[in-house]
Amino acid sequence: MKLFAVLIFANQPGQQAVPLLSAWDLNSFSWMQRGTVQDMMAFMAKTVSERTQPTQRQSIQENTFTAHVHMRPAVDGVSGVLVSDSEYPVRVAYSLLNKLLEEFLMKVPKSSWQAQAAQIAASGAIPSKGEGIVRTSEFPFAQDYLARYQDPRQADTILRVQQELDDTKIVLHNTIDSVLQRGEDLDKLVEKSGSLSQQSKMFYKSARKVYSCCGIM
Repeated sequence: MKLFAVLIFANQPGQQAVPLLSAWDLNSFSWMQRGTVQDMMAFMAKTVSERTQPTQRQSIQENTFTAHVHMRPAVDGVSGVLVSDSEYPVRVAYSLLNKLLEEFLMKVPKSSWQAQAAQIAASGAIPSKGEGIVRTSEFPFAQDYLARYQDPRQADTILRVQQELDDTKIVLHNTIDSVLQRGEDLDKLVEKSGSLSQQSKMFYKSARKVYSCCGIM
């Protein structure tokens, strides 16, 4: 079981999701792969966060990765995405996201990022690789959570105090295509993306072909 990334986005209806902060653990990949893998995970996280409704939680598998998305109520204007392998427990993933978003909203005032996020969303100049507009020094807990809960047994404490999450339906999807809006095509979204390098687009196409042939996607 492995956690690769956690990202928090600013989300406003009808606008692109804007990365507020992110934390990464890509040590299981070779140094030559890490940049490309980070590109694709950040793109996946942004895509699914934009297609998740307020208060909804859904998990989307793509290739060998799973993106767990937790959208806060519309008034909060944020979502969290945890990227893991397919073996990481879903319940633990959402407990982690819920706790992380609660702390973020308490410790980082909305007034400190809302205007800048709206400006970035309007311009379309979304930072690549999930790079956020909130400095790590303002909220260092994302990296701490990512490290602490690599072992899901470490989540026992927050699981005991957040039983209400069990009563909220989690929507599970086999691939990212299932969360796209009618008429959208993932291949075209990837090709048009300004945040993906040409190398990352080639990596995506290669992986898509391999997993399609193997019947996983």
